[in-house]
Amino acid sequence: MSARPRRSQPLKFLSGLLIKLMLVLWAIGVATSDRLHAGEPTDSAASVAAPPPDSSHAPYDFDLRDQDGNRLSVRVGDADVTVVCFLGTECPLARLYAGRLEKLHQDFAGRGVQVVGAFSNRQDSAADMAKYATEYGVTFPLGKDEANRVADLYAAQRTPEVVVVDKESRICYRGRIDDQYLPGVARPQPETHDLLNAVEDLVAGREVAVPATEPQGCLIGREKQPNSDSDVTYCGQIAAVLNRNCVECHRTGEIGPFALTDYDEVVGWSDMMLEVVEQRRMPPWHADDQHARFKNARQMTDEDRQLLQQWVAAGCPYGNPADRPETPAVVTGWHLPRDPDLIVAMRPQPFPVPAEGTVDYQYFVVDPQLDKDCWVTAAQVVPGNRSVVHHAIVFIRPPDGVRFRGLGWLAAYVPGQRAYMLPPGHARFIPAGSKFVFQMHYTPTGQATDDVTRIGLLFGDESEVTHETFTLIGIDQEFEIPPQVADFPVTGKVRRLPQQGELLAIVPHMHLRGKSVEVSRVLKDRGESEVVLNVPRYDFNWQHIYALEQPIDLSEVVDLTFTAHFDNSSANPFNPDPSQAVLWGDQTWEEMAVVFFEVAEPRGHGREAEATTTPPAATQLNAEQSARAAQIIKNFDANGDGIVERLETPLSFRRFGFWRYDTDGDERLTEAEVRAAVAKGGK
Repeated sequence: MSARPRRSQPLKFLSGLLIKLMLVLWAIGVATSDRLHAGEPTDSAASVAAPPPDSSHAPYDFDLRDQDGNRLSVRVGDADVTVVCFLGTECPLARLYAGRLEKLHQDFAGRGVQVVGAFSNRQDSAADMAKYATEYGVTFPLGKDEANRVADLYAAQRTPEVVVVDKESRICYRGRIDDQYLPGVARPQPETHDLLNAVEDLVAGREVAVPATEPQGCLIGREKQPNSDSDVTYCGQIAAVLNRNCVECHRTGEIGPFALTDYDEVVGWSDMMLEVVEQRRMPPWHADDQHARFKNARQMTDEDRQLLQQWVAAGCPYGNPADRPETPAVVTGWHLPRDPDLIVAMRPQPFPVPAEGTVDYQYFVVDPQLDKDCWVTAAQVVPGNRSVVHHAIVFIRPPDGVRFRGLGWLAAYVPGQRAYMLPPGHARFIPAGSKFVFQMHYTPTGQATDDVTRIGLLFGDESEVTHETFTLIGIDQEFEIPPQVADFPVTGKVRRLPQQGELLAIVPHMHLRGKSVEVSRVLKDRGESEVVLNVPRYDFNWQHIYALEQPIDLSEVVDLTFTAHFDNSSANPFNPDPSQAVLWGDQTWEEMAVVFFEVAEPRGHGREAEATTTPPAATQLNAEQSARAAQIIKNFDANGDGIVERLETPLSFRRFGFWRYDTDGDERLTEAEVRAAVAKGGK
């Protein structure tokens, strides 16, 4: 088995947690279906067949309107090379690539290359173009493509598609800018610089080596010719469809990259909406409903899907304004039953997020000044800047020596996921003197910015708390996925289950090779295994909390197990490198096999039943023993927080030594536990 030495950073065994969707805001703007990869046409009305890159020699001159309404004339014969970039002010990928296009413009200034940006979406206004230019520092000419004339002339389909034309009006290249951002993939750096290579070839007098690639991004919002006789209209049916399925995220101030509460905006995105709805990418939901029902399921009905198809086919008619339903009330700030009792920021000053590159996981330890034990009935993590916060997790770090259940999970933010509300009478326990650890994952968006993420807590009356809620983990770290294997299973289970209690929710987690996952319970009486969650098409970009409509009674369960399937073959379009064996690892190109379980246990059966009334006296050690205990913690405690997580330790120690130290079975070694083990002769 191939392996390499590796030491995890604190809490970093969860570094892919919940979502690793490097481009979650791009989730509705990329083509991921097998049809598109096979080059077949889509069902969307905006699909336009592009001519071969070297087949057309017609003039490609055109006019645009700049942000001030003036004519911007582009004559391809005025330059040796003309780069036409089709952009969209709200397309996440067009935002990411703005800086790269500007660099191309600057690098080739004075070398016979002109770069022009055309905004072909009907929903992009002059003010939107001006804001785009200012935010991303674009200095090359930008203009509005009225009535999609330029997009039609160049047979452009998506933003940010680029077309390169030489002085003789030959299309020498069309397609993507580079391969850094593909469906579900965000590489730290591009591996092929397609546009740059094409321009360099032409400037050097060579034929373009790769004249065409598949463009990635958002479908261009083309002008429509509404059918006034259509039975399906925006006011009559579609606004209600969007309210039921989309507006939760696609509205001002939420994580959707554009709002779907305005007719003109909706029409501009109609073809893109239809594509992602037909491909079942939106609304995002990936569990089947054969084994359990989930109270937070997002599923569009076949009837709503058919209404959207009919409306787009009819040219998106508006209808009678009197029929238009009210937009749901906008909830701003906290999505909690009331204002938080306590708000804690990750740090006083903002964290700077660069425009590009990879930002290492950031950890911020905060003292919330809790001078007494607390019971949290609800919690929400709110990013200060949603555009760059990929995910945020807040952990509870109790004082040394305090008995604590589960992983210390408090709350998390992941785009597209709502605050998880505990049932009445349920709460998480936070010991007095605990600190909070914010784990922050940032993804640059092409513009330097900053962030201060916060958590808001609601406290409950201890006398009303009937169940303590905590998080358990099922995990397997000791797998190796061979190269070019299309279906590799990995199994795991929860190490210890409470004898009483209930299972509330399930959160599976894998990376780019994750294919499917099935979670089962093994019943005590019959020994039979029953599936409780099946995710047949796992999507790395959407790490859902699957909240059970009916909690599962754990008194009847002897085991919670899972089987995760991985596709490490070339047929997996997300696979970073199918030629390599894959081991456990924090990074996206490595893999994880983890399932988190939200569990509730009746008060009096868990932590309180195990707790002693008097804390044990501190273990007395001689100087040699004290030095040995201190060295153990130093060797394994990567961030110096005084706690050694099981997954921070080497594999051999986890297998053969960890449990001799971990006397309370919480998969964490405190200084007290290490000292006690050393006193008993632990090595």
